[in-house]
Amino acid sequence: MSLRGNIGRVMSGTMLSRILGLVREMLQSRLIGAGMEQSAFSFAFCIPNLTRRLFGEGALTAAFLPVFKGEIEEARWASAQRLARAVSSMIFLLLGAATLLVMLGITGFLEAAEPGTRVGLTLSLTRTMLPYGVLICGAAFGMGILNALNRWNAASFTPCLLNIVWISGLGLVAFLPGLDAAARVRILSGAILLAGALQLAFMVWCVRRAKRVEGQGVTLALTLQGWRDPLTRRVWHKTFQGAIGAGANQLCTFADQILAQLASPWAAGVIGYADRLMELPLGVVGVSVGTVLLPTLSGAFRRKETGEAQRIFLKATGDMLFIMIPAAVGLAVLAPDITRVVYQGRAFDELATLRVSRALICYAPGLVLFGLNKALTPWFHAQQDIRTPMLVTLWMVGANLVLNVLAVFCLPVEWRHAGIASSTVLCALFTCVSLLILARRGGYFPSLRALGRKVLAMTLAAGVMGTVLLLTAPVLRAAAVPSFLTVDFLRHVWTLGLQVVLGAALYFLTVIPLLRGGGRGTPAGSAGRGGGAANSAGWR
Repeated sequence: MSLRGNIGRVMSGTMLSRILGLVREMLQSRLIGAGMEQSAFSFAFCIPNLTRRLFGEGALTAAFLPVFKGEIEEARWASAQRLARAVSSMIFLLLGAATLLVMLGITGFLEAAEPGTRVGLTLSLTRTMLPYGVLICGAAFGMGILNALNRWNAASFTPCLLNIVWISGLGLVAFLPGLDAAARVRILSGAILLAGALQLAFMVWCVRRAKRVEGQGVTLALTLQGWRDPLTRRVWHKTFQGAIGAGANQLCTFADQILAQLASPWAAGVIGYADRLMELPLGVVGVSVGTVLLPTLSGAFRRKETGEAQRIFLKATGDMLFIMIPAAVGLAVLAPDITRVVYQGRAFDELATLRVSRALICYAPGLVLFGLNKALTPWFHAQQDIRTPMLVTLWMVGANLVLNVLAVFCLPVEWRHAGIASSTVLCALFTCVSLLILARRGGYFPSLRALGRKVLAMTLAAGVMGTVLLLTAPVLRAAAVPSFLTVDFLRHVWTLGLQVVLGAALYFLTVIPLLRGGGRGTPAGSAGRGGGAANSAGWR
């Protein structure tokens, strides 16, 4: 199947997961609110999530997948299976042992903590959800194997299981109105642990089924064999290189959570709500592109088809920016309306809406930058270059920590969380520019001249869209709501729906003539150093 078809398949599963996640957040904001309990829950859930991003989808996947893909390209199935079993067994057993030790340590701290306090609740939730990190890393490893086998549907559906179980837990909470917020988040932490077990079991079953269907493949099983094989050593060597950067990045995220706790009792929860709204378009488009790019580029570089790799990169990046640029503008302009529709109600009041919308406005420009980083990083990893992104990440982490400390200790209380969000976006800009410069110096990277002209057209069209939405927002809120919509929530939904439809129509009507006009006279192909037959406009 084509690159665009593979991305579409991943996007369909990711879209379902993000829609379920949106329903989940709408329920959680109303049942839990944006207070101390939500902050404790966000901090506790952050820790197993860091494990997932580091070992499940971070350095380990980036190191393992190109080597594994290379064995598949050479039809060495026995070697591929031995490698997958050895690496998965090592990570599962080592992570399991480390998690057990940390849980024992948290138990000791819990005995000294005062019950009912934010520290006590955070430690209790962390101890409950820590094993989720081991389970989801195993599931994410299976997802990487399926992606390498070009079986995208099952891997993209797996995150839906978490949201389904999470929503079920929220449904249980809704039918127990006598529970306080602390008891509610404890129920949710148990639901997340159950979801992790289901995700791992589903992935193991899918990998086994892929072997039966394709006739060739791998099966995952715990083993002590193959741990010292040359391929396994190569994977771990690359993993340790990448783990320095990825670990520093995740340590920075962890430090952000601590700084948010210091900023105010509600800041961590508010930042979490804003981040999840931003993750909706980023997860559907940016993550889908990055997921498909890594194995696809790895195969192209393995076959020494640099021109094909350039064409794939330009096509995927252009498609992604076509959506991400207007999404960033729309998210910034409509931040209060989106926050009000998604979150506001019951335990989530108008003040919480204001706080979340401030952080969301600051996060919005990062959509384009985070998306670009998800396209640029696989370019290096597909060539088994883990070191370059690692070094860039180390510089970014230092800058981010400094900016966040300044935000927490220099800004007013109501703006500290917005400062943390802004520093994240600024560091993403630094990362993106650095990766672009280093990719061009490294050779093989395609010319971005034609793509740049199209990005300019997209930006102009998105600017027109944002300006019109700002000017028409008061009119739409005041006059365009049907009289039969008497419930405030339905009125807000109607107004937001009109704004989204108007914005999308304006963008497409503006950008299509600009793109067609900018395409005239464009050379059919243009490559950077390293040559190749990449088509600079081939993403259209």
